[in-house]
Amino acid sequence: MTVSGILTSGKGGLALTVAVLSALTVVPTHAADDLGKAPQGQQPTVVLLHGAFADGSSWNAVVQRLQHDGYHVIAPPNTLRGIPQDSTYLNSLLKTIKGPIVLVGHSYAGEVISQAAAGLDNVKALVYINAIMPDKGESFASLSSKFSPAPLTTALKQVPFRNGDGTTGTDVYIQPDKLHATFAQDLSQQQTSIMASTQRPIAQSAFTDKLTEAAWRDKPVYVLVGNQDRAINPSLERYEAKRAHARKTVEIDSSHVSLVSHPQAVTELILTAAHDTNHQ
Repeated sequence: MTVSGILTSGKGGLALTVAVLSALTVVPTHAADDLGKAPQGQQPTVVLLHGAFADGSSWNAVVQRLQHDGYHVIAPPNTLRGIPQDSTYLNSLLKTIKGPIVLVGHSYAGEVISQAAAGLDNVKALVYINAIMPDKGESFASLSSKFSPAPLTTALKQVPFRNGDGTTGTDVYIQPDKLHATFAQDLSQQQTSIMASTQRPIAQSAFTDKLTEAAWRDKPVYVLVGNQDRAINPSLERYEAKRAHARKTVEIDSSHVSLVSHPQAVTELILTAAHDTNHQ
């Protein structure tokens, strides 16, 4: 008898329907206990967080390589609304992941992962790609002021916005005609033209938000420095790596978007962190 037939076959059919649905919803108790638990020896989940002016697709080439090597990868959206909101959102996501995590942040996301991972024992390694790594009590602005400003600082534009509750704020974009030269000079003009049109702005307040936690102080750190970075001073990236006592620091001749222009080098550093995690 079909399902529709059961539903229309009177009282006897109704009783049978209840029995069938009850059978379908029975879950063995051991299955409920095991739900979401990572098998012993499981490879870490790799969580990739993008930075300002970007979205998760900026990790595509890295995701492809990691998946090819058998890793479970998540590249969630970064809301780009400031450290309190962005780190809280990421922290809530990380808490749903069972088993070890290698957490990776590009650019502004370095700040977000530093705060979001604090107190999470299953985050076993932090990987910073062309990233900002403030300490507790520091902001992007206060940390970057220790070094010469990067060329990107002269290529930004401010756009006011209004929220649904009537409050207002300011978004920061890269001027489209300056994005190639100051952000991604090792990509083609065609690629950067698309990036300029699809860029996601960051709230201006994010530049002055101070970290309340810095997870890099008590977790293994891996750093990639882009020697040709024009968005964050490479000297700042080296300083951060040294201050965090990075287990490994890799320097490559890349722009700020090494995850797009040099995905193999980025992937190799992440794999190093994942390998070390497996042997902790």
